[in-house]
Amino acid sequence: MPQSTYTVQGMTCGHCVSSVTEEVGGIDGVRNVDVDLATGRVTVTSDRPVTDDEIRAAVAEAGYELAG
Repeated sequence: MPQSTYTVQGMTCGHCVSSVTEEVGGIDGVRNVDVDLATGRVTVTSDRPVTDDEIRAAVAEAGYELAG
């Protein structure tokens, strides 16, 4: 299964983690979302390749943005 790691800016609490997890987890094909609040890292495991644009849009929907 494809796995990618991203860095999300602006997360400060458990609600932030829940929002990002819910939005990214809603992308078709995503099987697991692991969010590390301390580092801002989001690891996405999916059963198909997920594009950076899909991740960026989901993170934006949650109210945050990808670093870089």
